[in-house]
Amino acid sequence: MDEKELNAPVSNQFLESVSTVLTQARKAAKTAVNLSMVYAYFEIGRMIIEEEQHGQDRAAYGKQILKALSDYLTKIHGKGFSPENLKLMRRFYTVYSHDQIGETVFTQFENLPAVSTGRKFFLSWSHYLKLMRISNVDERHFYEIESVKNDWSLSELKRQYDSSLYERLALSTDKDKIYRLALEGQTIETPQDAVKDPYVLEFLGLPELPEYSESELESRIIDHLQQFLLELGTGFAFVGRQVRFTFDEEHFMVDLVFYNRLLRCFVLFDLKIGELKHQDIGQMQMYVHYYDRKMKLPEENPTIGIILCKDKNNAVVEMTLPEDNSQIFASKYETVLPSKEDLQRLLEEQQN
Repeated sequence: MDEKELNAPVSNQFLESVSTVLTQARKAAKTAVNLSMVYAYFEIGRMIIEEEQHGQDRAAYGKQILKALSDYLTKIHGKGFSPENLKLMRRFYTVYSHDQIGETVFTQFENLPAVSTGRKFFLSWSHYLKLMRISNVDERHFYEIESVKNDWSLSELKRQYDSSLYERLALSTDKDKIYRLALEGQTIETPQDAVKDPYVLEFLGLPELPEYSESELESRIIDHLQQFLLELGTGFAFVGRQVRFTFDEEHFMVDLVFYNRLLRCFVLFDLKIGELKHQDIGQMQMYVHYYDRKMKLPEENPTIGIILCKDKNNAVVEMTLPEDNSQIFASKYETVLPSKEDLQRLLEEQQN
């Protein structure tokens, strides 16, 4: 080997590949440890409840058990076993001992163990601390499924819950499909499944501005593209902003272009900061027709167009679009987190 070969730099790709293998292994090990602790906490909760049932004065004996067990475990295993934390483990068992979830959506976790009730756990203890505070069982199942499917961090789970994702999807879907949210999470099979109303964009920080333009709204979305993609949902990939095309010697710009790999189609967004007008719908119809006729491949599905507006008149939308419309949608956007109570009330009214 000559001196030139000895002094040749090591490939960055090689270094990064080795580092990636190590990072993935550490992540897998950390995940395995976290899941093991979740199963252990379930068993601890079960053992506490069974021991409490032995005492005649269960309330008094329960406090005695928690104090004694806390002291003992802390002495042997260190921090993390305060009476308050032991109460959470007891509550965890109480919530999940009679709880089952549609595990068929998690085929990649078939080898996970199950507790005595047949229940499996897929998330970290921190996730379950958040989930078990959700009293609505269907809603709780929905957020658990979505957290697993989309690999949500705890902060993203909290953000999606605070933005009332469950209620927004339920309000946006057919009445007969709402039950599927608790069984499968968000399923994207039709264009309607990919659309929310409203979209919540509180992460853009726009409420701090007294007024803003459509270009400012677009720039903020690009600056927070990762969060916007999470808000859009499963399967979306960014294609471009201000995507230009020329038709009949006139130039047009589509504000934002995405592709949804599940629906296998382009998804176009047009941004409007005011109330939606029928001319805006006509413009989106032209964009969609152009993409269908000039851009999409024969094997791809029809283009979807979503007009994102601050306000809209549903009657205008309904009368402007054809009755069998399945390509063009108008959705409001919110720059602050919506009232969960108001959305729950609307959902109840819709279901009655």
